[in-house]
Order: sequence, then structure tokens, then C-alpha cells
Amino acid sequence: MADRVITYSEAINEAHTQEMERDPNVILFGENVSSSWRGATKGLKERFGRERVRDTPITETSFIGMGVGAAIRGLRPVVELMLVDFGLVAMDQILNQMAKSHYMSGGAVKVPMVLRAAYGAGTSSGATHSESLYSIFAHMPGMKVVLPSNPYDAKGLLITAIRDDNPVVFMEHRLLSRTKGPVPEEPYTVPFGVANLVREGSDVTIVVTGKMVGLAMEAADDLKKEASVEVIDPRTIVPLDEEAILNSVGKTGRLVVVDEDYERCGFSAEVAAIVAEKGFNNLKASVCRVATPNVPLPFNPTLEKQLLPDREKIARAIRNVMA
Repeated sequence: MADRVITYSEAINEAHTQEMERDPNVILFGENVSSSWRGATKGLKERFGRERVRDTPITETSFIGMGVGAAIRGLRPVVELMLVDFGLVAMDQILNQMAKSHYMSGGAVKVPMVLRAAYGAGTSSGATHSESLYSIFAHMPGMKVVLPSNPYDAKGLLITAIRDDNPVVFMEHRLLSRTKGPVPEEPYTVPFGVANLVREGSDVTIVVTGKMVGLAMEAADDLKKEASVEVIDPRTIVPLDEEAILNSVGKTGRLVVVDEDYERCGFSAEVAAIVAEKGFNNLKASVCRVATPNVPLPFNPTLEKQLLPDREKIARAIRNVMA
């Protein structure tokens, strides 16, 4: 029987529900998680009670720290940041406590915690409510970083994250919440560190994450008479499926990296460096990056659009590496 078609948010909600039913140690808290307008967590407080699903004050440092402590004591907390930008006020808890406690204790404690965070621009929300920032978390040792691009991966990767004994930063693009796709009703996992070959091609490899996957597919369709484009979605940037990327570039000889995070020292730079270091002899052209310039994201929707990667910029990059 064909899989149901549900939204990205519904897939995340279902992952929460099934894991909380399976394991009583799974708990959830964050800002407004019990609100009816929060599709990813709607109805969970009514179903599992306020002992396991709790709204928190707008005090990110305290409730993320609470999650670290709960994880060390044997629970499996899922802690939700309404926007990843808000995590900047709690970086000590995230980058020092959540990421390093297992190492600093010599392995004596585990931190099986998931930090869920919405990210991304496109809503004219300004410089402090529109960032992506996943490269910050990828830079710091000790955490896994997950970027699902579709409802199927959202459910499977979240279940994997909740079951993992290590801290996981699980990032959901805010404009993907209503996108739909086929999702099995039963629980399932999607492994970390295994990229998804979204589209096969022979001329150009595009490595792309999150919401940008759809834009890359549109650009590939636009240029199908000019180039055969292979699209790879890493799914997780920590761990990163380097083998899939290098094998693809070995076949196509050309690489475009599309990344909504900032260009400087970002994920696009990391992928470019990996290919330059380990696959340079396979390259027929310079690597091309399509990322957000290093300027604060503006409120003005016209200016915001100018900064962000889009279908036309990706198509232009493909043409550049094919020239």
C-alpha cells in the first residue's frame, strides 16, 4: 500500500508521539510546545501530560541547561528552540555542557539529548530571527547535526536522533513545515552519515541541504538540456558522508555547493575543502559555492531575496562550472 502523504510538521509530530509511546524516558520541553499552532508538537501535552511535555519561560540558557542535566540523569529530553537564533544566548550550555560533558567526564556520563531548532530566512523576520547557523554547531566537536529536507527524512532522522546516546542538533527549516511527502505510518529510522542521492547525473554534482534541495532540483530541471545534474542531500552534516560526495565528484568532475548558512567558514567551505583535498585530481573546473553573503539578513523582503541562494543563482553556478 502506498505511503500516506503528510506534512513535514506532521512527520515530526508523529516521530515524537511514537518515541514517547515507546520509551517513557523521552520528554519534551521548550517555548510554547503545547500551543495549538505549533504543528510539530501539537497535542503532545494532552496525550502525555505536563510531567513529560512542558512549556518553558523565554530563558534559553536555563531550559537548555535543564535538558543537559536531565539527559545526564538518564532521561532522553527533546528540547525545542523556537528559532536557532535564540540559541546564541545559551552557547555555553550548548557548546560547553551539551557537547563536551561526555568527553570531559572521561565517558562516565552520556548526554542523549536532542536540541530541535527552526532556522532559515524567507519571511522578512530580520537579522536576529532569520539565520541558519548550523555551521557553528558543526564546528564544535561532540554534537551531531541533522538537516532533514523532506517529511520522510524528518520523521526517520528524528527517531534516530532520539535513540542516539549522543547530543544531536536537529534543525528544521521554517519554510518546510507545510511541505508534503510520503511517510510510512510505522516507526522507522534513517541512519546518520548516509547521504541521499536525490537525482542522478553525469556532468555536475550539487551538494545541498534543507530547503535548498528543492531549489537545486528546480535549477537542475531548468538546465536539463544543458547539463546532467546530480543532486546529493547529505541529510546530516555531522557525521558527513564524504564518500558519497567524493564518488559523485569523481564521476561528474564538477561541484556546486548550495548552502543557506553564511559563506565565510561555513558548510559550503567545508565541502569545497574536502573535495580540494581528497578529490582534486577529479575536478574539471573550479568548485562553485552558492551561499548567503556575510552581512546581517535585512527586514526588507527585496533585500533579503537578493542575499539568499535561489533557483537562478544555482543555475548560474551550474553554467559557470560547465563553461
